[in-house]
Amino acid sequence: MRVVLAGGGTAGHIEPALALADALRRADGGIQVTCLGTQRGLETRLVPMRGYELALIPAVPLPRSVTPKLLTVPGRLAGAVHSAGTVLERVHADVLVGFGGYVATPAYLAAKRHKVPIVVHEANPFAGIANRLGARLTTHVFTGHPDTKLRNAQYLGLPIRRQIAELDRFALGDKARAHFGLRTDLPVLLVFGGSQGAKSLNHALAGAIDAIRGAGVQVLHVTGPRNATEVQVPPGAVPYAAVPYVDRMDLAYAAADFALCRAGAMTCAELTAVGLPAAYVPLPIGNGEQRLNALPIVQRGGGLLVEDDELTADWIKGSLLPVLTNIDQVAAMSEAAAALGRKDADRWLAKAVIDVAAEAAHRPAAGADAGDGEARQAPAPDGLVAPAGDQRPPADGQYPQAPGRHRHTR
Repeated sequence: MRVVLAGGGTAGHIEPALALADALRRADGGIQVTCLGTQRGLETRLVPMRGYELALIPAVPLPRSVTPKLLTVPGRLAGAVHSAGTVLERVHADVLVGFGGYVATPAYLAAKRHKVPIVVHEANPFAGIANRLGARLTTHVFTGHPDTKLRNAQYLGLPIRRQIAELDRFALGDKARAHFGLRTDLPVLLVFGGSQGAKSLNHALAGAIDAIRGAGVQVLHVTGPRNATEVQVPPGAVPYAAVPYVDRMDLAYAAADFALCRAGAMTCAELTAVGLPAAYVPLPIGNGEQRLNALPIVQRGGGLLVEDDELTADWIKGSLLPVLTNIDQVAAMSEAAAALGRKDADRWLAKAVIDVAAEAAHRPAAGADAGDGEARQAPAPDGLVAPAGDQRPPADGQYPQAPGRHRHTR
């Protein structure tokens, strides 16, 4: 079986694709995976690092307004579709799985032209242009958020790495803290703003760091590689570890008791999967989807929510610090976050992809159903790569309960 994955550009598109690739490889070591990407995306580093073939096609960003650049889109898109089709033909693709982003639109069109079955996964509450197009070309559409409105959508959850999904924070905590030079007897606040960091988080933290450490709370601060020189580490008995980037986020999560972070779909999925409560600071640009990512977690007691322009040193000292120093409250929020986590979306999606390829090998793909609607419950996969444990895809708009495991705090 040969699978082509289209999900380049940002880590939010690439990481779910690679989590699926890993699940497919675990299900059957003979499955061949090829990732489509562009020269401008993070996939040029992440995909080869994970051991998968990367095939590059031209990037065709779509202007968000009517400008002269719009006139160049058809020609450039045609070239990208041709390039994607060449890859599909070269690898004899049995199925294409798209996750959105620049690379997905030409991939969907090429797959339709070459009669390759299409599977779409949308991570966010608001689907992008590429996945709205893809959802009109197939009935196999899955979402990472239960409230996503997308044609033919079935809520499945967001695929995350097994390294994260299987993490036991409590068991690995002491080792993880030692890795970052932190003490084992004091709580830890993890501050991170994505792969490039977040200046607003860094600035607010700088004004509150003395109060945080004065309250006996350690800080593990992922500054972002561009901001590392701006962060000054003051001396003190309570450790403050500042690092520009973390490749082992599992260790960062295991070391922490609480997080201060953005609210991207992958961040929310990983934090709930490991049961780490957080103060979410949605990115103040775009269509507000980061706020929607965090809102269900906050409403169910697994985190706090603060707008970017309201995140100040005073907010950290007055609103966050009292929570960090309340052991019982942190423990309750950890339980609430863990109850929302989905650990097996990669396995569910792998099973669906394998089924789609098998179905297409025996009969022509069915046409797409008409109509848009809310995400409906995915059929329970069985047999090959059926997820372990007792989790099932939730009913419409509902989140699953964690399967009988309690989270701990120090």
